[in-house]
Amino acid sequence: MADELTRIAAELYTAKPSEFIAERTARAKGLADRGLAERVRVLRRPSVAAWVVNVFAQERADRLAQALQLAEELREAQADLDAPALAKLGQQRRALTSQLAREAASLAEDRGERVTESTVEAVRQTLSAAFFDPDAAAAVASGRLIRELEPAGQSPLDLEATVAGGPPASPSPAPRRVDEVTERRERRDAERAVRAAEQELARAQREHDELARDQRDATSRADRLGEQIVDLEAELARVRADAERAAAALGDLPERLAAAADRVDGAERALADARAAREHPQRTRGPSGAEPGDGPGSGTS
Repeated sequence: MADELTRIAAELYTAKPSEFIAERTARAKGLADRGLAERVRVLRRPSVAAWVVNVFAQERADRLAQALQLAEELREAQADLDAPALAKLGQQRRALTSQLAREAASLAEDRGERVTESTVEAVRQTLSAAFFDPDAAAAVASGRLIRELEPAGQSPLDLEATVAGGPPASPSPAPRRVDEVTERRERRDAERAVRAAEQELARAQREHDELARDQRDATSRADRLGEQIVDLEAELARVRADAERAAAALGDLPERLAAAADRVDGAERALADARAAREHPQRTRGPSGAEPGDGPGSGTS
């Protein structure tokens, strides 16, 4: 019964909204299973936006699968906290949902239904909700939406009140390259490894340059000090030679200096006596009137 109800609901929810009641009544009357007929009879009419999404889910299943694949990648990138991937996928999501909403509206208009801008926005919002919630993705893919979906995160999705004819199956995204998510993660890890290696190389290069500069400075200073040592050693040799010559020239100068000092003292005393005799000649004579130095032993002839 459940499978039959799901099949009937899928057909009813792509019929024009204005014809839904009549179609529902006719299908219920044609069922021999009274229980199934009653369940068909209580199916609620979809909103115009939900009907537009249902038509699109059935007639453009491949395009919807592309959107659901991108939705899965977006959730995986969000779980990985992959900021660059999130930014790129977010741009793709906004562009794709707007494009799909226009395509869905075009399909509805081809069926003679007037689609307003507010309805297009509700369709876009419903498709966008599928990008953030796996349950919303399943509801959109079912083709049995009763009403449009609210923006992601506003409230938990009530599938029973949102999807007619039983719970929706998990959507099957479009085929993609084998292990694409793992490949993207490995590529991201490789990029991180490259950035880390580049940073390490930059640090090592800076350290190498600093050490090379220090080596050049130390070598230059050592050369200057070596030259200074040579100059100082030559100056020391000259000073030592001068000291040796000075010591050799000193010789007996101390003894000769002492003797000269004695002569200076004697000459100073003789000068003083001579001056005294010149000033006071009488004081210098003896009792007999002789000059100092006259008489026996004076040495005069």
